Amino acid sequence: MDKLTIKNPEEIKVMAEGGKKIGDIKGQLRQAIVAGANALQIETLAVELIGKTGGEPSFMKVPGYHWATCINVNDGLVHGIPTKDVVFKKGDKVSVDIGLYYKGFHSDTSFSMGIDPSPELAAFLSVGEKTIWKAISAAKMGNRISDISRAIQTNIESGGYQVIRALVGHGVGRELHEEPSIPGFVTGGREIEIREGMTLAIEVMYTQGSPELVMEKDGWTISMRDAKIAALYEETVAVTRHGPFVLTAG
Repeated sequence: MDKLTIKNPEEIKVMAEGGKKIGDIKGQLRQAIVAGANALQIETLAVELIGKTGGEPSFMKVPGYHWATCINVNDGLVHGIPTKDVVFKKGDKVSVDIGLYYKGFHSDTSFSMGIDPSPELAAFLSVGEKTIWKAISAAKMGNRISDISRAIQTNIESGGYQVIRALVGHGVGRELHEEPSIPGFVTGGREIEIREGMTLAIEVMYTQGSPELVMEKDGWTISMRDAKIAALYEETVAVTRHGPFVLTAG
């Protein structure tokens, strides 16, 4: 427990300010994702919008990563480099992960969407959208991190899909990645109590097929080994005595 960072009300207030800004940016990026657009255009827009906030892109603070966004299409899960060669087309799933470093604190958020999606893709994404809110509702004082994990696993698997097991959500604040780890499945490991002042990046990562992953040749993009579609939803959440407070809702 000594590694967990508990924020005071003033720190959470600053994180809420930054979270609102990146939530608004998330909404603008979503509108820009259309057939014929490419990932570099979304990246360029993200950099421009972040610049207007007075903050900095969180992901550019990760050693070796030089972009404000991670953008993944279809079987891509996370850490996709936003290049102009990634051109969106009708029927694609597009995931965007973005973070903002604002007044000394990070916020981290992701969304997935379909471009004129098929009924199958729409149903798949609907499960993830519902699951992230189920997971957030479990982030209450007195609960355990495993309650968040259970909400994710139960909802994803009841929809007929598989949770990703090699990657997890995390705490977030002065560092982009802080304790605790937040798996999308119940591990049976050490129970960590959810306490007031925790700020959590809750992530729902799941796939239509096997959860086995592969690293692409660019050294960053992580995709599904079986090439099935995967998706990602993430919000930064503060634990308060009044319940979970979503800082990055857009």
